[in-house]
Amino acid sequence: MLNEYKSIKPTSPGRRGLIQFKHSEIYKGRSVKCLTRKKHEMSGRNNAGEITVRHRGGRCKRAFRIIDYKRTANESLLVLRLEHDPNRSANIALVKTEQGVLKYIIAVDGLKVNDWIKNNCERINEYKLGSTASLKNLSIGIRICNVELFPKSGSVLARSAGCYCKILARFEHKVLIKLSSGQRKLLNNACNATIGVISNKTHFSKTIGKAGRSRWLGKRPSVRGVAMNPVDHPMGGGEGKTSGGRHPVSPWGKLSKGGKTVIRKKNWID
Repeated sequence: MLNEYKSIKPTSPGRRGLIQFKHSEIYKGRSVKCLTRKKHEMSGRNNAGEITVRHRGGRCKRAFRIIDYKRTANESLLVLRLEHDPNRSANIALVKTEQGVLKYIIAVDGLKVNDWIKNNCERINEYKLGSTASLKNLSIGIRICNVELFPKSGSVLARSAGCYCKILARFEHKVLIKLSSGQRKLLNNACNATIGVISNKTHFSKTIGKAGRSRWLGKRPSVRGVAMNPVDHPMGGGEGKTSGGRHPVSPWGKLSKGGKTVIRKKNWID
């Protein structure tokens, strides 16, 4: 899938410096109705209208696409088209089984229309971009995505745009993989994974350009605490431009810098 830079004519300050990419193979029509569900938007307020989640509310309407994360059936799939999904950063692919059943899967980089892919590959000649296989059947050093944590539980690792994992070592019943974050994880060798890298690698190179596009995505404006009054934030107030006079804290007085962000588990290896 080729993603080319699209030049934007600077007709307004919001379009000057805007970075977008061409997606020539993305389908421009609507999604399949039987594979979508109604999605209730979260406005960040409770039933009394009080704000319970800050910086959230008001976005474009969207439908939820039902994605097949397990892909447990031993079948071949034909890629009908590639689509944009407003619920995720990666692109999705509409596939059809040999029995004519339609499904949505997360597309990998390099997947094209009319390609045939296979679930649960066991032989090397079946390894193609977008096909799935157990970790015990994959070679060391191969790039994989959509990795399961437990056998037949559905993929949860490396599902965002441009993400992938790499197989480092194989043991008797375990496989050591390296995540995009650099962390290493020891998984059961019966877990399934998709061969390839998640599509839409240029997603994080785009720029918003103007505040209105953030509102389309459901993001409300955020105000710095030092710009508020003392009644609104612990770091507010003061004469002139002050830096807060204390360590950075949340609106409720909790330290907001230097805290732990990762929960270390037994099967995580540093």
